[in-house]
Amino acid sequence: MKHIITALLMGLLMTMTTNSTAKEKVTATATFAGGCFWCMEKPYDQLEGVISTTSGYTGGHEPDPTYKEVSAGWTGHTEALEIIYDPQKVSYRELLEVFWHNIDPTVKDRQFCDWGSQYRSAIFFHNQEQEKEALESRKKLAETHFKDQTIHTEITAASTFYPAEEYHQNYYKKNPLRYKFYRNRCGRDQRLKEIWGDKSAGQ
Repeated sequence: MKHIITALLMGLLMTMTTNSTAKEKVTATATFAGGCFWCMEKPYDQLEGVISTTSGYTGGHEPDPTYKEVSAGWTGHTEALEIIYDPQKVSYRELLEVFWHNIDPTVKDRQFCDWGSQYRSAIFFHNQEQEKEALESRKKLAETHFKDQTIHTEITAASTFYPAEEYHQNYYKKNPLRYKFYRNRCGRDQRLKEIWGDKSAGQ
């Protein structure tokens, strides 16, 4: 009888563990650089399936960089956005579409009014599937939307991502007036409208 009870308890425990594992949410990470990271957070925060967004720095050589160091342009890092998402609700391809519609891929080492490699546009892939989809999406744009122009957006493997200082996180929520003023002064929305028309991510 003791053996039967033990077996039943073991079976129940295994069932509970299996069910618990099945219910665990599977997440994935995407990393994009599209100029000022303040302006990249909002479009993704509004997207169903995105769990969190974090502004930060990546792609460079300096460990634990500060905003002052990155903005000076000598760390090799670019302002970027790390996205944690649920691939069951939103695909990487959809994230790429949002990315392209929020940047100007025709310029090198700049985005809108911000100049320097620290504002370059880039896709940092986390696995081979992301790399494949990123390359395919860039190729498709080059063959359709930008036939007579060069796409300067780089596609490279993700490296260490350093979260930016807290005051940069969710800046558009914390400082809505300054955020809107910056977007307008920088000509971001105007240029996005020129490039993408009705697909523009202008706000």
